[in-house]
Amino acid sequence: MHPYLPNTPEDDKNMLDVIGLQSTEDLFQSIPENLRVKGDLNLPKSKSEIEVRRMVSALAAKNESVDEMVCFLGAGSYDHYIPSIIKTLVSRSEFYTAYTPYQPEISQGTLQSVFEYQSMMCALTGMEVSNVSMYDAPTAAAEGVILASVQTKRRKILVSETVSPETKSVLETYLMYREVDLEFVKEKDGVTDVEDLKSKLCKDTAGVLLQYPNFYGVIENVKEMEALIHENKSLLLMSVDPIALPILKSPGELQADIVVGEGQALGQNLNYGGPVLGFMAATKKLMRKMPGRIVGETLDREGKRAFVLTLQAREQHIRRFKATSNICSDQTLNSITAAIYMATLGKQGMKEVATQSFKKAHYTFMELTKSGKFKPLWQKPFFKEFAILCPESVDTINEKLRAQGILGGFNLRKINDSLGDAMLIAVTENRSLEEIDRFVKIMEEI
Repeated sequence: MHPYLPNTPEDDKNMLDVIGLQSTEDLFQSIPENLRVKGDLNLPKSKSEIEVRRMVSALAAKNESVDEMVCFLGAGSYDHYIPSIIKTLVSRSEFYTAYTPYQPEISQGTLQSVFEYQSMMCALTGMEVSNVSMYDAPTAAAEGVILASVQTKRRKILVSETVSPETKSVLETYLMYREVDLEFVKEKDGVTDVEDLKSKLCKDTAGVLLQYPNFYGVIENVKEMEALIHENKSLLLMSVDPIALPILKSPGELQADIVVGEGQALGQNLNYGGPVLGFMAATKKLMRKMPGRIVGETLDREGKRAFVLTLQAREQHIRRFKATSNICSDQTLNSITAAIYMATLGKQGMKEVATQSFKKAHYTFMELTKSGKFKPLWQKPFFKEFAILCPESVDTINEKLRAQGILGGFNLRKINDSLGDAMLIAVTENRSLEEIDRFVKIMEEI
């Protein structure tokens, strides 16, 4: 959309004359007459620029964001603090105009930024190789299970019921026409039912997808399930929260084969839902079957450090039948944002964010449940998110919280009615002690 079009009526006429048309209406002859809008659009008469700005600003002001409200809502997107350096750096035109490098080795700056991102993601996840250009966690998970099926030449994927509902929905859509069977492993007391997993593992199981921490915020006992999965010669896939990894065992330590997740927490704004950043990392033996792009490091003929686009496995670059995926929208700017975030915080800073989120979430949990008005849904270890049972409708509580300038937790009845009036609450390092205490006090009063 152009903010300003300088064409005069004479310019329009000259352009139409060149292509042999009488009016702009002639440009739409291919659209059947009965499908075209007749008359004027239902819009106000022309306004001055000042009036238009005021109208649009008034409409935009109806939205409420975490800039005005205190957020305890998570369920996949989180209000983590974003250092001011990030906006300054990613606003540089060298970054925000970067797209797929079709002559990659000329774009050394883009390649290096992606290389640094991939290197940090490998360090964070404990895996050997990372790619770039996943849309979000659900599509990254879908690409991951397809990779598992291709690698093992098996046609069945098991997914825990404790995985994000959005991920489950996207998996169902992706696998519908891939001749890959999708089966869900039951949830029991907020975690994956190990006995149900045992009963469903079979010789055609390509891989098992677990979330860590899971959708309810609970830290799953991955090690117990990893032994079962690998004994069956299936692949272990983990969908992870990158913020949790500095203080939890990494997927690499847990012997994961493929790791996916949502990178929104790594310096990305909530943006009312997007754009966000999916990521994927894996063991080296799976590298050539990974979707997206992988940047490598080498030396040029003068012996200087240089970067190359080592692998690009989509059909625009290689023979169509050899392509691993048609995923193609480039998330480089989001990847650079994540790289700047991780580089700015460093190892200690990342650990501090994780530790503060963990401690503040547990403080909130203890304060909310000590009176007995709110009860734990499960007594399980959690990271920064937990579920409580409420004495009345979660939607009703959230309406009252909103009137006090607070975004309450996620209503779990939306995804599982059997859980009752359960609220999923997220607490990040961005919440102050004063904000938490006020939230608890208002909840108690409600």
